[in-house]
Amino acid sequence: MNTFGKTIRLFFVDGTPNSLTTAELSNWTGIGIRVPRIKVREFSNRTEFRKPGVYILIGKGDNNEDAAYIGEAEVIADRLAHHIANRDFWNEVLFFGSKDQYLNKAGVKYLENRLYELAMHAERYTINQNIPTRPELSEAEQAELEEFLSNVKILTASLGHKIFESVEETIEQNETNQLVLFCKNGAGANSKGSPSTEGFVVYKDSLLMVTEQPSLNEGIVLERNKMISDGILQLENGFYKLTKDYIFNSSSRAASATLARSANGPLEWKTETGIQLKNLEI
Repeated sequence: MNTFGKTIRLFFVDGTPNSLTTAELSNWTGIGIRVPRIKVREFSNRTEFRKPGVYILIGKGDNNEDAAYIGEAEVIADRLAHHIANRDFWNEVLFFGSKDQYLNKAGVKYLENRLYELAMHAERYTINQNIPTRPELSEAEQAELEEFLSNVKILTASLGHKIFESVEETIEQNETNQLVLFCKNGAGANSKGSPSTEGFVVYKDSLLMVTEQPSLNEGIVLERNKMISDGILQLENGFYKLTKDYIFNSSSRAASATLARSANGPLEWKTETGIQLKNLEI
């Protein structure tokens, strides 16, 4: 499948990234807006705020985890005013509309439902809301909106939030396979993972050592403890079992978390035939 480069145009309305930012793609009639909560009222009379669109409220949940709420509105400004009065968790909003009259009520409701599905599948942010209703649309209408949706994903990530990007999308792969590596020891630890654009992904059902050695970095101890408290690691048959795919920021951190000791990732992660990651990265 051919892929093509895209040009993104960001405009900082006040000359800084701490105010309203517009985001556009070449040859696309849509537009993205990022604005801090405390700036919403200041800009609410702009044309972009007076149109239909889909929005993402972004902030922190009760456990300081990334959290979001996805919605749609016929007039974005009116809905954001409601959320300022009634939802306290968010500190920033991204919303997407059209520079022409392309989006209607059915269109934004379709986008709301699909963005919810993508966010739930990605499992990067806590999404605490009911499943949005998806309207009945023709095959042609859905195809057009799916193209719009793909641009929303690109701009959302470009504006600093990978809420819709699944772990699978961060893993480099060719048409036939992806690089899968293993980190094991004689005591029974057995993790499976792959290099990622964000570091290193360790896959669900990997087994990590429980007893931590003195050489284990304190930061990794804290990360493992948080994974336990979040239910990402669960004790099973004397090992910690990973309940979902998890991204570490490096192969060494992934290996150390698996072996519960200081570890060199490029040496510890190997293919089934024993080739070290170090030799694959050259």
